[in-house]
Amino acid sequence: MQKRPLGKSSLSVTPLAFGGNVFGWSADERRSFELLDAFVDAGGNLIDTADVYSAWVPGNRGGESETIIGKWLKKSGKRAQVVISTKVGKWAEQPGLSPVNIRQAVDGSLKRLQVDCIDLYQAHEDDASVPLEETLDAFGRLIDQGKLRVIGASNYGAARFADALAVSKQHGLPRYESLQPEYNLVNRAGYEKELEPLIQRENIGVISYYALASGFLSGKYRSAADLAKSAARGGAVKKFLTPHGLQVLAALDAVSAVQHATPAQVALAWLIARPGLTAPIVSATSVEQLHELLGATTLQLGHDEIAQLDLASA
Repeated sequence: MQKRPLGKSSLSVTPLAFGGNVFGWSADERRSFELLDAFVDAGGNLIDTADVYSAWVPGNRGGESETIIGKWLKKSGKRAQVVISTKVGKWAEQPGLSPVNIRQAVDGSLKRLQVDCIDLYQAHEDDASVPLEETLDAFGRLIDQGKLRVIGASNYGAARFADALAVSKQHGLPRYESLQPEYNLVNRAGYEKELEPLIQRENIGVISYYALASGFLSGKYRSAADLAKSAARGGAVKKFLTPHGLQVLAALDAVSAVQHATPAQVALAWLIARPGLTAPIVSATSVEQLHELLGATTLQLGHDEIAQLDLASA
């Protein structure tokens, strides 16, 4: 896979990222190791997680995903082949973006990941209670200490993200080199209207999540009866079973037939081809499913096919 620069940073990443939210949830340690090996062996390098993953699972506290990744890094010896990205701010045990919390959270993530330095460290969500200058200064000090390489942000609105960039420039602080928004074929407006012009103007890397709209864009869910196929995803998918959502699936079906690809591959290829978008994040719970998704990285959509999907999803 051809790598892409992440913003103006020194990091280069493959056009598909692996989401570690499944580790310690729907993928146990053994399966997680298999998935990580398969992803890296296929040429992928960006592994995205967060300190809070997977605290929502009964019996978990949080930190499980990072712990599994750390064990895999130690066992596999593949640290030099990957870009490790994690996040701070949403874990109930270490919430927010105060300098004190960031320092403590970084040390915890480093220990669980069993690494000396985190490649990409992201603010998981905005924390309006803390001045941007204080948060960015805390990140800067950790970069100076060699604990972080690059910083990014997730779930920031356009105005707040623009303010953060301005503060970085004004005070000579590290800037957010990446943004992690929700973006996919059935949820376009929020990103494209406000965030996309900003990231293109400022040359910010974009690592989008919910790339397949909780699995809806795989085409597996086309009626209310299909929701029972997944207890974990059924509720999240239900909101897409609308005339608009079904229109998008019809367009995916049409392009898939021509490309001899699956709807999921086409949906991801559309994202990969979007100007300014660096790498959508995907998750998988089987190696077979992962290989299917990786097929999107070699799928070349024509201009007419992209236009067809644009029109159906507008």
